[in-house]
Amino acid sequence: MPTPDLRHLVQPSGQIAVRVTPRAARNLVRIDEVGMIRVQVTCAPEDGKANRAVTRLLADALGVAPGRLELLRGAKHRDKLFRLL
Repeated sequence: MPTPDLRHLVQPSGQIAVRVTPRAARNLVRIDEVGMIRVQVTCAPEDGKANRAVTRLLADALGVAPGRLELLRGAKHRDKLFRLL
């Protein structure tokens, strides 16, 4: 399944909500049937590894550098909110 093109969401100071599934079978970004962005990562949620993997995958789908994404909420939860810098 190809990574969806999320470049239309790129706005300065824009916020992006995602739901994360750690320990998935593969790394994947998709949009579900209700329009929620879902990110699956193979990393375990320990020492911030899954958060870093989510940031990289989301940045790739958005077409921006990972350093332009800031995790606002959800560092230890499945539902996360990112801000685009």
